[in-house]
Amino acid sequence: FASSAAFEYIITAKKGRNSNVGLIQLNRPKALNALCNGLIVELNQALQAFEEDPAVGAIVLTGGEKVFAAGADIKEMQSLTFQNCYSGGFLSHWDQLTRVKKPVIAAVNGYALGGGCELAMMCDIIYAGEKAQFGQPEILIGTIPGAGGTQRLTRAVGKSLAMEMVLTGDRISAQDAKQAGLVSKIFPVETVVEEAIQCAEKIASNSKIVTAMAKESVNAAFEMTLAEGVKLEKKLFYSTFAPKTGRKAWPAFVEKRKANFKDQ
Repeated sequence: FASSAAFEYIITAKKGRNSNVGLIQLNRPKALNALCNGLIVELNQALQAFEEDPAVGAIVLTGGEKVFAAGADIKEMQSLTFQNCYSGGFLSHWDQLTRVKKPVIAAVNGYALGGGCELAMMCDIIYAGEKAQFGQPEILIGTIPGAGGTQRLTRAVGKSLAMEMVLTGDRISAQDAKQAGLVSKIFPVETVVEEAIQCAEKIASNSKIVTAMAKESVNAAFEMTLAEGVKLEKKLFYSTFAPKTGRKAWPAFVEKRKANFKDQ
């Protein structure tokens, strides 16, 4: 696995008692973790390395205690033209996070704004520190979200709140985000990353292949009709009956002992 020394904009480590959790920390504090191209490239490299690491079962993505990510790097964007963006597929490499098969938990402290909010929403679970704030303020500089903000936010919190946030640029607190369904849990600032790691450890203790199936099935609920989604769920459910997937844990359950999935 690539060490943190190889990165300029992020810090990586393996966490958990069994070193089965990959931790990625955004690390541009002077720029409020603005998401420059170099940071996204390094993030994608770290995600790929953890994806290919058989010891890692889940990943935690975090920033600093005062800011998760304040948005895309405006200094990089200000000279772009429509032709540059359209021809070059600007931001097209931002969504690698959504293609990672292993579960990713965002541990958000401070500001998650614009691209930072979009990055958090690409994760599978969001844990928030009690002072976290979420927002899509792009309208205030004459543009709109471009990395899924209008789509994922609407699916997470509903049309009315999403429309209000996108059209006004207003932020919402961690408490409002939880009430709206954007985050699952809130913790004190100093413990949210550790809580996310503990959740990731719990996930990593299960079958990796079945976990990937479960993630695929839940994500499909946002893309398919109910009938199509249930059909996919059934196929994935049936596949867990194969000898080397989830089925191997059933004798352990019957015998009231903990299952050992090893690398499955």
